[in-house]
Amino acid sequence: MSALRAFIVEREWAQFHSPENLAKSIAIESGELLEEFQWSPEFDTDRVRLELADVLTYCYELADRLGVDPDEIVLEKLEITREKYPVEAARGRSAKYDQL
Repeated sequence: MSALRAFIVEREWAQFHSPENLAKSIAIESGELLEEFQWSPEFDTDRVRLELADVLTYCYELADRLGVDPDEIVLEKLEITREKYPVEAARGRSAKYDQL
């Protein structure tokens, strides 16, 4: 995270990185990631890695801007999801929690 912060500070880009703009950027970059899979199950791993890095970069920056720890919020959400999808009901199934 410190490398990302330094990169942004060096360029004076924080002024453009409101939570709203970062959320928009996540959606835009996610679309670019999805585009790599648009017409074929074949994909270029290097291009996918670069697009995934863009998505993650904006996600990390949004978390930083909001003052939340990415690892912590992922673990919190995992616990919520664990309750919605108990192993004994969800194992091997892709059904939504209200259809288990």
